[in-house]
Amino acid sequence: MRVPFTGVGTALITPFHHDGSLDTASISRLARRQVDAGVHVLVPCGTTGETPTLSVDEKRRIIELVAAEAKGRALVLAGAGGYDTKEVIHMAGVAKAAGADGLLSVTPYYNKPTPEGLYQHYKAITESTDLPIVVYNVPGRTGVNIEPATLVRLATIPNIIGVKEASGNVTQMAEICRAVPADFIVMSGDDALTLPLMALGGHGIISVASNEVPSEIVQMVEAFERGALLESRHWHNKLLPLMQINFIEANPIPVKFAMAAMGLCEEVYRLPMVSPRKASQEKIAAVLAELGLPVVAGAMTGASA
Repeated sequence: MRVPFTGVGTALITPFHHDGSLDTASISRLARRQVDAGVHVLVPCGTTGETPTLSVDEKRRIIELVAAEAKGRALVLAGAGGYDTKEVIHMAGVAKAAGADGLLSVTPYYNKPTPEGLYQHYKAITESTDLPIVVYNVPGRTGVNIEPATLVRLATIPNIIGVKEASGNVTQMAEICRAVPADFIVMSGDDALTLPLMALGGHGIISVASNEVPSEIVQMVEAFERGALLESRHWHNKLLPLMQINFIEANPIPVKFAMAAMGLCEEVYRLPMVSPRKASQEKIAAVLAELGLPVVAGAMTGASA
């Protein structure tokens, strides 16, 4: 039996129509594509889903749609984080009512809390819900880093079950894996660092690239889990250019462009996200071609709402 919230989680994009409204049919279809590919956890309403531009009602609807497609075949780890603790607590309740199995809660951004502030923030959230919580450490986006000592302290709170670690600091990842309890889940937040983190004791990836290639990311992680290191390394090496090109500009711009090129959604963003620069588009298209991924002519619109 797989430990819940381990393996491959996909940080889902949010498809929009040209008028800026949610493309609910595509949300359901893309979630179903993930589950059919064997992804273990669906992660709606995160950074990759352009969550800062989503209303609470939109987040509720997205989680409902994703949960309906998961249907017990995958877990739903819904985004509920931010810089206002009371607002996060409200969103946690919304996510649970919409069908989430757990919460992914990014650190407060911009206001840069102290370690004590981080601890009290997450403690307050846990006191408001019985859902399991995975904290999300991504200092490059938030301006605050969860130090290993703070994470060890957070791990003593019963329903804080893990961390999505996206500091990009392998030494910090090693310190975390060494310091936290054995049953505390450490997930990579960087596709390219999945295998290094798993070698240190990590439990998988919450992935951007699995939006585009879900089956391949699952094969990479599951091969590592069963000790087939050469097979896992093969997938890592094959997919590394995609993992890198997804961050040629701010996430989720490249991955949404790529998925539109593949005919999986319309290339519509919400401001301040916009279509990638022409040079970036050409590089993304070249990587897709290198991987043999299908590209649909005329699928890209470059619209912002």
